[in-house]
Amino acid sequence: MKIREIQPSDAKAFSHLCQEIDESGFMLYDPGERMIDIEKEEKRIKRILRDDRSTILVVEENEQLIGYMIAIGGSVKRTRHSAYLVLGVSKKHRGKGIAKQLFEEMFRWAKERELTRLELTVIKDNENAFRLYRKMGFIIEGEKVHSLMIDGNPVNEYYLYKLI
Repeated sequence: MKIREIQPSDAKAFSHLCQEIDESGFMLYDPGERMIDIEKEEKRIKRILRDDRSTILVVEENEQLIGYMIAIGGSVKRTRHSAYLVLGVSKKHRGKGIAKQLFEEMFRWAKERELTRLELTVIKDNENAFRLYRKMGFIIEGEKVHSLMIDGNPVNEYYLYKLI
């Protein structure tokens, strides 16, 4: 298993991984909602890689992508110290410590760029992810009420942060 920064050539594999992880029901996209456009994904990856405050770390095993963590850095002077994180791990690879390793690598990456705040959101009912985030040192900052509509029902999200 290897953790590395994504490359534009990963666009197709990354898009398929995102679609697979969407099936969990805990991501922003509904299962089956995300449409794959490899050219657009390559452009998005290149744009992220040009930004020194943003990145996508991927986990590769046997030449397949099995997980990722996206960091989207603040774009204005007052938010350049922070980044918003998104995590995804393939269903068959969950529970093996991959997410923990991604967080540790992201913490190193963030410190190198002098980021001091990382933040993320989690659907309130996603207990496994919530426990992981708390274990990794994230603190609840608040609750966004009715932030998402899932299957026609309003769902709340927790906002969490970690100072590094």
